[in-house]
Amino acid sequence: MNVLTEELRVTSAPTSRRRPGEGNVYLQLFVYLQVLDFLTTLVGFKLGIAEASPAIRWMTQLGPTAGLALSKFVALVLAGVCIWLNKHHLVRWINYWYAALIIWNLSVILVTPRLV
Repeated sequence: MNVLTEELRVTSAPTSRRRPGEGNVYLQLFVYLQVLDFLTTLVGFKLGIAEASPAIRWMTQLGPTAGLALSKFVALVLAGVCIWLNKHHLVRWINYWYAALIIWNLSVILVTPRLV
């Protein structure tokens, strides 16, 4: 194999499987899911449903809204660190987790008896 063929093979190899701006899409989806989780959790609190997460339950000692806002701030900082460290795949997997969590929240809200 000559040097030119070797150079072409090396320079034409893809440097990354990630598309430009892909991390931004994951971060935008992450923020959207955080807002949905925040709102569905507040609705759950209004219906008298207790928080299942010990960490969030501890943060809500500041008040339901303040505790949830603090937890979302921490989540956004951690997602920002993942993007900064070029670990976009972590944010993508966390998005799956939050999507499932929102489905859980909605399911619990729908089966909770309401006092009218």
